Amino acid sequence: MGDVARIIAAIRGDKAALAGSFAVMFFIVLCLGGGLVVPYSAATMPNLSMAMLLPGEKGTLLGTDELGRDMLARIIWGGQNSLVIGLTSAILGALPGVMIGLFAGYYSESPISTAVMRLMDVLLAMPRILLGIIVVAILGPGEFSISLAIGVSTIPSFARITRASTLALRGAVFVEASRAIGNYDSVTLFKHILPNILSPIIVQFTLDAGQAILMASGLSFLGLGPQPPAAEWGLMIAQARVHLFSNPQLVLIPGLCLLFVTLGFNIVGDSLRDAIDPSLGRVSRSIRSAGLVTAR
Repeated sequence: MGDVARIIAAIRGDKAALAGSFAVMFFIVLCLGGGLVVPYSAATMPNLSMAMLLPGEKGTLLGTDELGRDMLARIIWGGQNSLVIGLTSAILGALPGVMIGLFAGYYSESPISTAVMRLMDVLLAMPRILLGIIVVAILGPGEFSISLAIGVSTIPSFARITRASTLALRGAVFVEASRAIGNYDSVTLFKHILPNILSPIIVQFTLDAGQAILMASGLSFLGLGPQPPAAEWGLMIAQARVHLFSNPQLVLIPGLCLLFVTLGFNIVGDSLRDAIDPSLGRVSRSIRSAGLVTAR
């Protein structure tokens, strides 16, 4: 509980972290809660008599698109798809990645462990978007395919950070004590080591969740995600790019939503990392005070 309390205290004392947390929570509540109020048909059913309305016209808060579909409804349902795909992808990457890292760190002398981590290095060297395209090309476009594709691309980052943390704790007194009393390796790993390395894993999850949402929208922009008439922020940007100069709000609204969600996750992840390793926070503050970068 010490790490959790320190993380909460760090977020409460960091205005940037509070702003990032607010942005993330706002969009989660808007997209998941709004979907209970706004019917899905409002986001998918064309109504050409209402096409290309500007924000505020005829009672529409954000206007309509080229097919007369309400933009607010599409932002809500599109955000729901983007958030679900992004968070599902991060979970699909975290579960196998943490398991691989645990065993690779605990049995670091094993040739199997070495071979597995070399495979992780190869996957890590590949651009995530390219790896995602390869997986989706094999499985076909769709929400499950894109979630799995992004999940596979995040496995190496979880595996590496978990392995490094496990290696650091493998010789700890409480780990040696667990071995000395005859506990199985699985008990030592999951009862004693894993709970003590959750903090960096949570940080990695937060950072990867934001990147997964961005990557999901990127793949959807390329036509590899949910298919029309479904709403998804990347798909909305792709469909509206031909109207960029005549009706820029069709691109700007989903683009800004994507920007704020991704930025929110990244800021929260940054703050969590600073809370877990205060030395990183001191370095960041020193750089900012030297005028090399602006405030976060």
